[in-house]
Amino acid sequence: MTIYQNLIAGEWVGTNATKNINPSDTNEVVGLYADGSAEDTKNAIAAAKAAFPAWSRSGIWERHVILKKTGDEIMARKDELGALLAREEGKTLPEATGEVIRASQIFEFFAGEALRLAGEVIPSVRPNIGVEITREALGVIGIITPWNFPIAIPAWKIAPALCYGNTIVFKPAELVPACSWAIVDILNRAGLPKGVLNLVMGKGSVVGQAMLESPDVAGITFTGSTGTGRRVAAASIEHNRKFQLEMGGKNPMVVLDDADLSVAVEAAANSGFFSTGQRCTASSRLIVTEGIHDKFVAALTDKLKTLVVDNALKAGTHIGPVVDERQLKTDTDYIEIGKKEGAKLAFGGEVISRETPGFYLQPTLFTEATNQMRISREEIFGPVVSVIRAKDYDEALAIANDTPFGLSAGIATTSLKHATHFKRNSEAGMVMVNLPTAGVDFHVPFGGRKGSSYGPREQGKYASEFFTVVKTAYTLA
Repeated sequence: MTIYQNLIAGEWVGTNATKNINPSDTNEVVGLYADGSAEDTKNAIAAAKAAFPAWSRSGIWERHVILKKTGDEIMARKDELGALLAREEGKTLPEATGEVIRASQIFEFFAGEALRLAGEVIPSVRPNIGVEITREALGVIGIITPWNFPIAIPAWKIAPALCYGNTIVFKPAELVPACSWAIVDILNRAGLPKGVLNLVMGKGSVVGQAMLESPDVAGITFTGSTGTGRRVAAASIEHNRKFQLEMGGKNPMVVLDDADLSVAVEAAANSGFFSTGQRCTASSRLIVTEGIHDKFVAALTDKLKTLVVDNALKAGTHIGPVVDERQLKTDTDYIEIGKKEGAKLAFGGEVISRETPGFYLQPTLFTEATNQMRISREEIFGPVVSVIRAKDYDEALAIANDTPFGLSAGIATTSLKHATHFKRNSEAGMVMVNLPTAGVDFHVPFGGRKGSSYGPREQGKYASEFFTVVKTAYTLA
């Protein structure tokens, strides 16, 4: 099989490779993808550093054209890339294609932002002096992305980094290199100068560590586990480096007595179980008030019975496989923990077989959980959801906020009073009313609070806060 190589200083390099396995059919090898070394990473950083002066001063039209071409090609190939994403990550084909479309939209947005770069000209408090406030590129950006959104998350980090004039060393998750390779290939052919974008696939302990140790990396943007995020932070502080972290979540969805039952069930099912529950914004805690609790659990259980778990590429599949064997083991371990803690397994929880060998798990619903149980405190990152009773809105809000995380939160209610209060008092970076907690627009800020996020928000115009530095210049008239 062809080896899909790393891109360093404009050249495709690498002879060592790792198999990319389809979690819907473990007999299928999606492709062989290069396994980069620490030396490869150092070379990529050097190439990015050498390319930075010219790229950071490049014309805005050049950046616009490259980003626009990239967005256009991604959209034109949405079916092909959607199938590739579904094969390597296990997301259903409709979800995968939707993610590809989102990646295209992100590049389109930042193509426009490249033409809207602006600053301020203001008078000084001293006479005959002018003040200019501008934003400049940060430098070499290290980008480390997770496996659960193999094209959207790389897009929302790469596009703004390039838009604002930075150069890049990009390390995607080991499990899902195919979509990352495709997006880099598209950008490379769109006309990026050599060294502006460098791709080094490989192990985090090798490639990621080399990035953390380099004093030439001016900023690192990371999405992944909380533990790894802390290591990124510690290493970055040592180098006085800017860093941006998106980490875990244990997101609540509150369902009040006055909620529209069908709206609440649809939002909860989507939030907790679609994308196989492998979203940092997934609602894994459903906090339901007494008056609607039993009806909600019954209706949600009926909904889960209709969801089809099968091959991600198969028509009619609602939930694809878990991404790999290790994640499946994590999920099943937590299911056993939930049973031992005293939660009631109301639905699912079984590993199942399908026509093709894969990592298939039934959507799993626990009831009679408490907010002190591990299944309610720790991020599982699978289709495992707990229902927690609350006597009223005030207790539900308190339970929702009682978590070390603060990424996303939702409420199902027909009360304007409670919806308004929840939006103001929820300790989360993103709040949804009568909507799934997962799913945000590409042009608005994404990020959380507490242990979920650190640093400026991602996406939209807020991305400039991380990818640029502010300069203030004075001129005597």
